[in-house]
Amino acid sequence: MNFIFNEMTQKEAREIAAWKYDPPYDFYDLAKDPEDLEEILAPEKRVDYFSATSGGELVGYFCFEREARVPGGDYSDGGAVDVGLGMRPDLTGKGLGREFLEAGLEFAKERFSPLRFRLSVADFNARAITVYERAGFEKAGSFIQNTNGEGRPFTLMTRPARRRGRMEKSPRPSEKPRL
Repeated sequence: MNFIFNEMTQKEAREIAAWKYDPPYDFYDLAKDPEDLEEILAPEKRVDYFSATSGGELVGYFCFEREARVPGGDYSDGGAVDVGLGMRPDLTGKGLGREFLEAGLEFAKERFSPLRFRLSVADFNARAITVYERAGFEKAGSFIQNTNGEGRPFTLMTRPARRRGRMEKSPRPSEKPRL
């Protein structure tokens, strides 16, 4: 898929707010969390939210920095850009997650020039954790998020913004450049 990122419109925000995920992923239904719902629907609070489209259709979104942080986590590590994301429910579980994630990180790299990316993921979401690990993220900590009267374990994950194997290789000190 070819993804295009733009500042989220009010129409897109309303569409995303109505998304319904199958259990146990219904935890991510925005309508279940009044604060998250208010944040995405209020343009003045929806800072650093971007829609992702493909073929003219809304397929997901990314949010960055403060908007991507889950209450309870330690986000004091400077140099990291926090990343949050969501994919349209009917597209989840179809093997598109890594491509979607990588496209959003490339967009964030151009916009923020970070040293590292950091994201928070609910521990029950093994599907997302697998995608993140395959994309080079490593566990960096854990915390409990208290919301809607219950505590949920979360994991913080990080990865360098520039990954080994994707950067141009420079000659080894023992190698002389060919002229």
